[in-house]
Amino acid sequence: MLEHLDIKLTEIGPDYLKGTMPVDHRTKQPMGLLHGGASVVLAESLGSLSSTLTVDLEKQRCVGLEINANHIRSATEGLVTGIAKPIHLGRSTQVWEIKIYDDKERIVCISRLTMAVINVRK
Repeated sequence: MLEHLDIKLTEIGPDYLKGTMPVDHRTKQPMGLLHGGASVVLAESLGSLSSTLTVDLEKQRCVGLEINANHIRSATEGLVTGIAKPIHLGRSTQVWEIKIYDDKERIVCISRLTMAVINVRK
């Protein structure tokens, strides 16, 4: 999905992961606006990758439990940038907030992702 929508990871910080996605023919709905589902794909991708970076992959995996998104503003061109930050990093669940901004740094979407942390069976 990342390759298909040209989602690129651009920055890893001490408590965040940042990535971009173009607003183009792959990510727009028929009216020419960024598709809400594409925003959710960006949000879930960043949150899932962030979650995975917090565990020992030899012992645990992270899988999505729930995601929601509020679409605040439309975007019609350029890049959108998502920033995933943790709200809760527990032993069995994690909650991530992902904010997506347009090229003018205006909020386009805010999402919350809940991840389950599961033990690898041997």
